[in-house]
Amino acid sequence: MNLGFGLLSAQLRPGEADWSAAYDETIRVAVEAERLGYSSVWTTEHHFVDDGYMPSLLVVSAALAAVTETIEIGTGVILAPLHDPIRLAEDASTVQLLSHGRLILGLGLGWSQVEFDGLGADLRLRGRAMDEILEILPKAWTGQPFRHVGSVYDLPEVGVRPAPSVPIPIVIGGNAERAVRRAARLTQGFFANSAPDRFVQQVEWILEELDRAGRDPDEFRFIHYSILYPADSEEGGWNEIGEHVWAMEWKYDDMEASASRIGLPSPPPKLPPEHEKEFRRRSAFVGPSERIVEQLRSIRNRAGVPVEFVARSYFHTLDHERQVEVMQRLAAEVAPHL
Repeated sequence: MNLGFGLLSAQLRPGEADWSAAYDETIRVAVEAERLGYSSVWTTEHHFVDDGYMPSLLVVSAALAAVTETIEIGTGVILAPLHDPIRLAEDASTVQLLSHGRLILGLGLGWSQVEFDGLGADLRLRGRAMDEILEILPKAWTGQPFRHVGSVYDLPEVGVRPAPSVPIPIVIGGNAERAVRRAARLTQGFFANSAPDRFVQQVEWILEELDRAGRDPDEFRFIHYSILYPADSEEGGWNEIGEHVWAMEWKYDDMEASASRIGLPSPPPKLPPEHEKEFRRRSAFVGPSERIVEQLRSIRNRAGVPVEFVARSYFHTLDHERQVEVMQRLAAEVAPHL
């Protein structure tokens, strides 16, 4: 199957309080994804959010590795400048060993001042930090002692062990041109959540950088993720899923405020009617499965590269049984045609 599934976030639903249950459900979703034949399953990171938005992706990745056998396990994405690079290298190596080579290490810059302050990182240095992390990780994974001196990190000569048994592919998430070109120069793939026109432009930037660096585009992974929701009609699908998509998107605006909020997570406000049309236009592919397939194929054809797709169709406010139905329909009606 050429379709991944995510982004698993282990968030509480409004009014819930049992985080153990949220993680149990996360495990069940990943197991179901493998059973249905999805090619990959992806997690997503944020910190200090009142609903418990997943902060520890490699810990969860290790748990997923223990209950699955074949599915790739992707981090979409770890906010790399928030993490100690040596610890990141160690944890990723451990997951790669536990999963027998199924980890895709997705990394991103992060954007929240609250997260950077809370974890003692400098938001202003995040770009330089990412550049150095992408230099450090491959050296660390050789298992041989190395020394790193940079403007952000000054590391003593150490050997990171255990080393991964097979290389760990790194993919970069982001939207800005600088992030896209960084992915092409320094990593094995790009993890994009861009509108089709923007994505086509990003692919052009990547191909330019790959050519400049003498790298083979056939060895680079182009991964596009978006909300996919199959339904008998577009309007009917939005009636079913609109509130859940809105809850997902609204939470990003609420994250920093929620970091110091007391009490259980509350539901989002109503989507303002004057914003609903634009919200629907930019948020998701909703409607008949054959139309979703056409839209994704169009993205691949326009990009001119072998794009892999990930359905960002995990909705934390949806009950588990309904979530499984969404997964089943995507697996039966969309994935076989990609």
